[in-house]
Amino acid sequence: MTAQIIVRNVPPQIKDWLAEGRNDGVSQNERILSALETAYRQRRQVRQPSLFPDADWMPSDQGDIEQDPPLFKFVDLFAGIGGMRLGLTAVGGECVFTCELDRYCRKTYSAWFGDNDIAEDITKLKIRDIPQHDVLAAGFPCQPFSLAGVSKKNSLGRNHGFLDKTQGTLFFHLANIIDAKKPPIILLENVKNLRSHDKGKTWKTIYDRLDELGYEVFDKVIDAADYVPQHRERIFIVGFRRSVFTSNVKFQFPAPPSGPRPRLGSILEDSVDDKYTLTDNLWKYLVDYAEKHRQRGNGFGYGIGDRDGVSRTLSARYYKDGSEILIAQDGKNPRRLTPRECRALMGFPDHLDIQVSDMQAYKQFGNALVPKIVEHVGSEIVKVMKWQLLRKSKSGCLLKK
Repeated sequence: MTAQIIVRNVPPQIKDWLAEGRNDGVSQNERILSALETAYRQRRQVRQPSLFPDADWMPSDQGDIEQDPPLFKFVDLFAGIGGMRLGLTAVGGECVFTCELDRYCRKTYSAWFGDNDIAEDITKLKIRDIPQHDVLAAGFPCQPFSLAGVSKKNSLGRNHGFLDKTQGTLFFHLANIIDAKKPPIILLENVKNLRSHDKGKTWKTIYDRLDELGYEVFDKVIDAADYVPQHRERIFIVGFRRSVFTSNVKFQFPAPPSGPRPRLGSILEDSVDDKYTLTDNLWKYLVDYAEKHRQRGNGFGYGIGDRDGVSRTLSARYYKDGSEILIAQDGKNPRRLTPRECRALMGFPDHLDIQVSDMQAYKQFGNALVPKIVEHVGSEIVKVMKWQLLRKSKSGCLLKK
């Protein structure tokens, strides 16, 4: 039986627009999803459309002032410098809580977003201090699972993955928060190697725990090269709470943008300080190091960026020698990217001024999320969220029977 859609309290022009879908070949359901946001915004009494039907999101001093309400509330855990926040805000989200341990990242985050009350150590958080939210977002630490991190720890005889007692267990702190707060949606990010680490056992542990907590889990490795001029493969994990959405969630990760990929040359500055040019000693070391590994039959070594292509992955260790992404110069040794170029390489807006030293900036951008990917994943999450509001709403503008 076809579901019946009843439209209530919607301005006449929106009703007409919905009806036009039958004439121009556009699905009426698609129009309803678009109309949902418009209809909410045309209500005189502004309220936050939330997946928590009993939550009162109305600030006490807001009164009847007409303004655009956020579509959803989210918390930003392991926030870094705010790549997740930029992406989710772009699709209508409002950040209501932030947690980040690194003091330099907190300095940048605070300057960019105006948040001075940023929680620090997630292991010491009182869960009751985390406000209710629709989406829990977290790019939990990747070093215990990354190829570079595992290789380094192996060489030093140290544990990695969940056996890394300082960072590897942070997922379980995150899981405890999810268990207590029961957010309708979770959005997590980590390195591609999370899937294959420890022969797949690490990923199975994470997946099984999220499943036990009641989430329908979707995951996909996405390469940032479709969004910024950099190969950067990261796994994105999206979970929908079955008690809210049922187990039949119609979620799909976004298709890559159409058209040519961004070019490395598009983010390079015309005039760069000589301090970013490699010294003769460092350049000789990198050349010799690459040749030694070439003779051994592996590909370790520096990388000269192709201005008409995409670069290698920017890492948090870029400040050491910049070897993974070097820019050729006429009559000079190659140079590193500048921090401003790294900002552009990650897709952060130019108006966000760099707040820290070059070394800290390289670390921050090397650990960051690409906001544009989060925005595209977030837009697909919002489609599911809007349909849920439509399906479950008892007093909203649109009601599905």
